[in-house]
Amino acid sequence: MLRTPPQLFDDFEAGLMTREQLHVAMAFHARNLIEEVVEARENPLAAWWEGVLARKTASRLAARHGERRVRAIFSALAQVPDFLPAQWLWNANHQHVPLFCFLRLRREPVFRLANVVNEAGIVTVTIEYGSADKHDTTREEFVLTHKRQGGLEVSSRRSLN
Repeated sequence: MLRTPPQLFDDFEAGLMTREQLHVAMAFHARNLIEEVVEARENPLAAWWEGVLARKTASRLAARHGERRVRAIFSALAQVPDFLPAQWLWNANHQHVPLFCFLRLRREPVFRLANVVNEAGIVTVTIEYGSADKHDTTREEFVLTHKRQGGLEVSSRRSLN
């Protein structure tokens, strides 16, 4: 199971892992980031186009649902233990990271919000992730509820495939 950096630090502070294990786990995340930079540098046109699409989609999401709500959705999804895209969403609450950075619309593994519905404070989100091929993409529906201290948390999850 892949753990996000905040989860790794929580494990380290709880004494569940050594400093060396923390460094190895964080190095894995660093290598993934470096690979993405190298990939963008090898194909700058594709990286530019992905950025344009992500900016447009993020802008549309923020206009429809509000940037704070979209960030709260991403943060709640990042807490789901076996959710693959959590490795890209763990810092969604950081306002200095642009919202479009969390979307992966064409580059694999993709991560897209297919639908967001907010009814009576209960947020239902349909997520597509994994393969860029629509037929092989994993689709899941998450139901999120408001936490007492603020933010959202996942209350249920179901596969739509």
